Amino acid sequence: MAEIESDQLQRASLDETKVKNEDEEEEECILQFLDSLDAYLTLVDSLSSSLRQGWFDLASARQSMGHTCISSKLFDHKVHSASTTINIMELDADNPSDPKPQFSLSKWATTKENPSSEVPNNSNLRHRAPTGVLEDGEKSNGTQVSSVVSNDVSLQLDIQKERSKSLTIFGGLVSPKLRTAQVSFETALDKIVEIANARSSMLSSFSQLQLNKKSSS
Repeated sequence: MAEIESDQLQRASLDETKVKNEDEEEEECILQFLDSLDAYLTLVDSLSSSLRQGWFDLASARQSMGHTCISSKLFDHKVHSASTTINIMELDADNPSDPKPQFSLSKWATTKENPSSEVPNNSNLRHRAPTGVLEDGEKSNGTQVSSVVSNDVSLQLDIQKERSKSLTIFGGLVSPKLRTAQVSFETALDKIVEIANARSSMLSSFSQLQLNKKSSS
């Protein structure tokens, strides 16, 4: 009799633990969905602000440079290579809720091959070694970091050149407002990609929440 009661208590404890774990998992899914929804709405509002600022600066530039300088007639409508492209990454079939972004933006000089900006792992310097070896390692590390910084500066210069080159169709001297409008619309493109990723994460969280509800019912 005592053994039966012990088994019943153990089963009840296991059932209670299972229910508790399911509740915690459901709460985690709900929080993840709400976070994704909040990020999505915040990005949509930020996109509206960027577009509004871009159109305002473009109108100001057109006012100062003249309607003939900024007009659709300046475009020859010929096929050109895109300065900005969107890369789509495939979802992991084994892990559909993976928060890794599905979309990424390649623009201006970033479409070209450029050295990796990742700083090498220097954990090996933590091990004991002769002083001379450590000094050589530190010098090598400093050289690698300097190379990364130099590559970043070079990349920024290339981006500035590409931006200026794209504005030459409006003349040699353009309004500063036209440059700020260009940056605003470029920022809007970044926001659009972030919105696409946030929406994907939000839908994934919602699907997971629905699956949890079906399994618990």
